[in-house]
Amino acid sequence: MKLQQALSERDGAELANLLDPLPLSDALRELLNLPVEQRSVALSLLPPELAAELVEEAPNALAVDLVERMGSEQAAEVIEELDSDVQADVIGELEDADAEAILTRMDPEDAADVRRLVEYEDDVAGGLMVAEAFTFSETDTVGRVLRRFANEEYDLERYRGQHPYVLNSNGTPIGVVSLRSLVSTRRSARLTDIMVPPITVQANMPLEKLEDLFDENPFLGLPVVEADGHLVGVVSRSAVDEALLKRAESSSLKRQGVFGDELRSMPLPLRARRRLQWLSANIVLNVIAASVIAAYEQTLAAVIALAVFLPMVSDMSGCSGNQAVAVSMRELSLGLARPIDAMRVWFKEVSVGVINGFVLGLLIGVVAWMWKGNPFLGLVIGGALGLNTIIAVSIGGVLPLLLKRIGQDPAVASGPLLTTITDMAGFFLVLSLATAMMPLLI
Repeated sequence: MKLQQALSERDGAELANLLDPLPLSDALRELLNLPVEQRSVALSLLPPELAAELVEEAPNALAVDLVERMGSEQAAEVIEELDSDVQADVIGELEDADAEAILTRMDPEDAADVRRLVEYEDDVAGGLMVAEAFTFSETDTVGRVLRRFANEEYDLERYRGQHPYVLNSNGTPIGVVSLRSLVSTRRSARLTDIMVPPITVQANMPLEKLEDLFDENPFLGLPVVEADGHLVGVVSRSAVDEALLKRAESSSLKRQGVFGDELRSMPLPLRARRRLQWLSANIVLNVIAASVIAAYEQTLAAVIALAVFLPMVSDMSGCSGNQAVAVSMRELSLGLARPIDAMRVWFKEVSVGVINGFVLGLLIGVVAWMWKGNPFLGLVIGGALGLNTIIAVSIGGVLPLLLKRIGQDPAVASGPLLTTITDMAGFFLVLSLATAMMPLLI
């Protein structure tokens, strides 16, 4: 393998020749195919610009692991090439000693930006912003700005298409200038003559409100200010979209029992331990559900047809409950529902559950009747499904709000709790109704 040979010869130029022409995702995959201890060695041999692109392409947990295994001097060179928001994401996950060793080797101004950014939570404007802002003084003229654009040493790429922000002497944004206005206005004009008032966001503005703000306005980015109005960075629409996508992916993975940014390139013991945390808890929940069936062994033995419908009742009710969970999770994330709204949510879900439970119970009841020719079997199965659907949507709607109220993660706990309860309720309803109507079923 050419990559292995270049690595064994410590030939950084050849490594770059092999990886640079590839799409970043392919280059990262080639890097991950190397043994764990060789990945950071390969990164340290690559030009810092290419190494930084690979680190930025990697999921956060993997990026942190790659940087952590590098020497602090090489890591600092790579970190310097990243945007400030990515720098903060990586540095913020390192051990304090490792982070400090890297920061002391970085440009003091960049290091100060990173130290400031890591203080913010990940899901607020300050945690999503970049420190690099395209700013000019209120005394600047159009001609002066254009001359800065023409300067070959002026790095426009780092501003990602931001419009210029006009700051007063206190560092507070007082206006924003469109690029079209800059090129169509006489050069002697001041920026204050062509600027418009900016829409700013507080550094602690949560992700949900940022989403609403970008949905309402066609901006690519918004200036972020502290409580005193001082500009501290710019949050982009793409950063907000990416954060929302990551949150959705994380919630989906948690519901399936996958925690963190698991990749198959991670150490085997770590991956096994993370999964076992979920699976071992599920054993207990499934034993509880199975105990209900064990209590009605005689009923099952007498009416064996019930065994066919038990999983159908629990599964269909579980699907209805998961729909309610999904709606509650979405309303929680949008701020449209809070734990205090539990009774209102319950009433809304019961209304849906009565309608859907009646329809679904009628359908499966007719199927059971036609299959065995016994209308009472249809009544047992249909009635159990109808009642369990009402129970499932009630729990599915309210459970995420209650978990949120007690400080638990609704995305993690709602699924297994809902499944266990709907299984137990479904089994109990079918078997208890069948026991009560036993003379009519045999």
